[in-house]
Amino acid sequence: MTRKKTQTIFENIEVVDAGARGKTVAKAPDGRVIFLTNTVPGDIVDVKTGKKRKAYFEGTAIKFHKYSEKRTEPVCEHFDHCGGCKWQNMKYEHQLAYKENEVKNNLIRIGHLELPEITPILGCENIFFYRNKMEFSFSNSRWLTQEEINSTDEIDNRNACGFHISGMWDKILDIEKCHLQEDPSNDIRNFIKDFGIKNDLEFYNPREQSGLLRTIMLRISSTGEIMVVIQFFKENIKKREALLNALSTEFPQITSLQYVINGKGNDTLYDQNIILFKGRDHIFEEMEGLKFKIGPKSFYQTNSKQAYELYKITRNFAGLTGNEVVYDFYTGTGTIAQFVAKNAKKVIGVESVPEAIEDAKLNAQFNSINNVEFYAGDMKDVFNDNFIKKHGQPDVIITDPPRDGMHKNVVAKILEISPKKIVYVSCNSATQARDLSLMKEQYKIIKTQAVDMFPQTHHVENVVLLELK
Repeated sequence: MTRKKTQTIFENIEVVDAGARGKTVAKAPDGRVIFLTNTVPGDIVDVKTGKKRKAYFEGTAIKFHKYSEKRTEPVCEHFDHCGGCKWQNMKYEHQLAYKENEVKNNLIRIGHLELPEITPILGCENIFFYRNKMEFSFSNSRWLTQEEINSTDEIDNRNACGFHISGMWDKILDIEKCHLQEDPSNDIRNFIKDFGIKNDLEFYNPREQSGLLRTIMLRISSTGEIMVVIQFFKENIKKREALLNALSTEFPQITSLQYVINGKGNDTLYDQNIILFKGRDHIFEEMEGLKFKIGPKSFYQTNSKQAYELYKITRNFAGLTGNEVVYDFYTGTGTIAQFVAKNAKKVIGVESVPEAIEDAKLNAQFNSINNVEFYAGDMKDVFNDNFIKKHGQPDVIITDPPRDGMHKNVVAKILEISPKKIVYVSCNSATQARDLSLMKEQYKIIKTQAVDMFPQTHHVENVVLLELK
């Protein structure tokens, strides 16, 4: 016997805050929290609840009695259905305020940390068209609006190229214009989609595991170079070459045109052989005179201009004089390591992804940086007594871990060797707060500053400087 969902209507509820994962927060009459997805703090609404938990509700605003002064009109025609830019209906200055407040609350509530005066969050100059990398998926069974479902009109074309609908792995929202990547991103995607429809290139069906066109990866670097990688589910030489030749003719400015034949169950490219069709197999990013070679599998911060600001803050917090041994943990392709190298005696970078370390080594050679070394391996295994004996006691540790934060053994080893300074860069202030709480007996927080890398979303980076007590 299945349990029937019970729905409750709450009337005239004020939305009071922005919460985790881009949701907004209201309070039910009984004091329980309501998490909402379609409101802005300051709205007064009627709410229909969906999921009911012991401590909170999840709901949707079904009627607006008053619109918040913090609202703005979304610029994207897909906003109501696309989950990529959930805060696009909130004025940017308020987005920044809520992001900064979230970081502060996490550090205090989760970490129980004593904070200095917080340096104001660094906003982004470009609040649209700021991403250097986008990925789009094809589907022959696009997501339909409720109006389309209810309509009696026959739908001739179900092909789509766009983004996955949240919670629906097999449904793709067809995108006409995305405001996240600069031109010619939209033109290239739409050309590929239109060519596929006109020339009978079957769009992928994830349920049936059939079709030809599967995904597009588009990279546009700060230097203006363009990489396009098209993923096909199967080989069809005639149709594949027709598309790739047409694309290179229509967009001769493409620096790197590549493709992959991927017949496995998932879209990930990291275990696939990517084949060069035309141009170079890489593009270049540039930052303060340094060049970074970017391939299809390379990791690079997706907001190039704001990454430069983030790295400048990191370098400033480190306060290097040229005499320091620096460990750069979770170094990725070594961008931070190379960025600070000219101010350090030696920089040692560690990263778990071997391909990223190979990129880091090549980039260091390309940039003629001789005081950096890079090592591949799991941080908790690599960072041991032999590693420290070989490379020397670090004066400064820069750490930029993934969202899960640092492994507890890594934190314990840092505390054991007690470097003078730690600069902790984080994309998740909750796990950052957890890690910092383990260090608070030995280290004092000197500076903390949030950096907005992703306008129109709830995501935020935070940089903290720790000094040994």
